[in-house]
Amino acid sequence: MKKELLLMKGNEALAEAVIRAGCDGYFGYPITPQSEVLEYLAREANARTGMIVLQAESEVAAINMVYGAACTGKKVMTSSSSPGISLMQEGISYIACAELPCLIVNVMRGGPGLGTIQPSQGDYFQAVKGGGHGDYKLIVLAPSSVQEMVDFVPLSFDLAFKYRNPVMILADGALGQMMEKVELFEPIPRKTNTEPWATVGKPKDRERNVITSLHIEPDKMEQINLGLQRKYKEIEKNEVRFEMINCEDAEIVLVAFGLVARICTKAAELARQKGIKVGVFRPITLFPFPYQQLNNLANKVKNFLVVEMNAGQMLEDVRLAINGKTSVEFHGRMGGIVPSPDEILQKVEEIFIGEKV
Repeated sequence: MKKELLLMKGNEALAEAVIRAGCDGYFGYPITPQSEVLEYLAREANARTGMIVLQAESEVAAINMVYGAACTGKKVMTSSSSPGISLMQEGISYIACAELPCLIVNVMRGGPGLGTIQPSQGDYFQAVKGGGHGDYKLIVLAPSSVQEMVDFVPLSFDLAFKYRNPVMILADGALGQMMEKVELFEPIPRKTNTEPWATVGKPKDRERNVITSLHIEPDKMEQINLGLQRKYKEIEKNEVRFEMINCEDAEIVLVAFGLVARICTKAAELARQKGIKVGVFRPITLFPFPYQQLNNLANKVKNFLVVEMNAGQMLEDVRLAINGKTSVEFHGRMGGIVPSPDEILQKVEEIFIGEKV
């Protein structure tokens, strides 16, 4: 069957994918630069599928609505931008401990503080290291195109239910606002089955389910934590996703995620036109992070250059992955400034000249 091809803004394309993925409920609060997600769903979703779309009174209320709705075993989600995601951290920690599936979308803006509405990648630590309290992990996917904003929605729901774990799509303000051609998938029917763990009252054929993140006894709380860590190890074993571009003969490899990886791809093309063998390594899953794949690549690459729209957050994970095998340089922009291919190329040339000296 022929797929539908449209020109769409990133936020609206993601919202359309949410409807087509069979989402049952969205609970959120408007904040630039992701407000179009809520606006599109409010206009389109209920009339087309019966999906519940609710603007909560705050981000704190929204994430707790997600918590309650996720307990029923339905496909539910929220979206926000950096300061709003910060307000959700307590609820996200509750959801992770309760082992509930849901989708959280963060269209990042510049910070810290209220900052700017311009794009940023400053929420990497928050997303990947567990921004709330306790030892928990989100599965984190980083799209680099509007098409991936679409494709990662059904994937996120699949992963969320496979592992009973919250999944985050970590995008940025530029991806949310830019327009590109997208292929839309055929609608997926909404869930009709009842998950065996869901809270649906007290059925006649079994005991009622109780879902909580409160475990007063330390022995019980430790067992919960150990179970979570076993699950995270399973995710690390099975769900690493990454992309390598022209890394086979590369002497310098640019490491970047999201939109910046596309900019790095152009910079690498410009470098090769000048005779400098440059490749690009793009982590698609930020958790689980492709540590082993980067470590293997370090056996044949002279230099790595990490490029981010932050002060160097993924940089720490790249250095852990490389484990001292070769040098790791960094180029970052902050405050909502997007790096250009030319400035990345200039940094590559500096590294290349330094190697020749």
